[in-house]
Amino acid sequence: MKFRFSKFFSSDIGIDLGTANCLVYVKDHGVVLNEPSVVAIKDNVVVSVGAEAKRMLGRCPMNIKAIRPMKAGVIADFAVTEEMLRYFILKAKNFMAPYQRIFRPTVLIAVPSGITEVESRAVQDSAMHAGAAKVHTIEEPMASAIGVGLPVAEPTGSMIVDIGGGTTEVAVISLAGIVEKRSCRVGGDEMDSSIIQHMKRVYNLLIGERMAEDIKIRIGSAYQVPDLEESMEVKGRDLVSGLPKSIRVSSLEIRTALQEPIASIVDAVRSTLEHCPPELASDLMDRGIMLAGGGAMIRGLDRLISEEMNLPVFVADDPLNAVVKGTGVVLQELSNNVQI
Repeated sequence: MKFRFSKFFSSDIGIDLGTANCLVYVKDHGVVLNEPSVVAIKDNVVVSVGAEAKRMLGRCPMNIKAIRPMKAGVIADFAVTEEMLRYFILKAKNFMAPYQRIFRPTVLIAVPSGITEVESRAVQDSAMHAGAAKVHTIEEPMASAIGVGLPVAEPTGSMIVDIGGGTTEVAVISLAGIVEKRSCRVGGDEMDSSIIQHMKRVYNLLIGERMAEDIKIRIGSAYQVPDLEESMEVKGRDLVSGLPKSIRVSSLEIRTALQEPIASIVDAVRSTLEHCPPELASDLMDRGIMLAGGGAMIRGLDRLISEEMNLPVFVADDPLNAVVKGTGVVLQELSNNVQI
């Protein structure tokens, strides 16, 4: 009875607990938070979370550590993740009505489809300790497909490719269930790492994660687009002299550096299609493949996958918010099904 009473007055929360960013959806308010999954710690005490903590990455004094507690879509540091979730849940409550803040919210968290039972339990326990009354999980490809508006409940095939910071989730969905799926631990972080290694190997230049991410966003591409070939200045530390150094790199170089992680993503899509039932495969000839997640914004990736698979490929209108919007839709359904 107490749970039903709190369910009526509380405002539920949906969380896309990503490796790179954490997005929070509050029922009736929409997406209220989009912050990096970074926590800064000083003497075992959290000093900042999110955007402020990310600005400290690579710039901290010896007594402060900036930590990314999520690795490849799962919890790498339980205690820090718990503190991060507590911070985001408390911040989300600021968007609720005063009477709703009294109650602990029901939280729906999107998790990778390849997550183990132990990893899933760790996510749920972290959310409970962070202040949730009840925790549900949903597979990221399903949440993403719902978030971009694919007709997941219909008896036709829909294919979603969600490219996040730590994982790429590929799934064929029909009748509100996942028919075939692949979860590979390759995403935006792996692309950043490939760029860092390329700079070391070719220029003896050491760059940080933030610079690598900036390069990927500004001139990264998966397919040659003649009108968009660009170059940019990259700053780092010369591994030979140890002094600061600046060079210019082109889109072509970065495309070469990104070949390996992008090939892994394409292979995951191909493997999913190869094991897809023929009836659903024929549906995909007409419906195509939908790309979501931050990695979907890599220029030319849709064209590359389209050529490789011989299928139409589309990028979602709002790829970054696809998963968290999907959790919002599911929360509404959960709320409608509760008997008061």
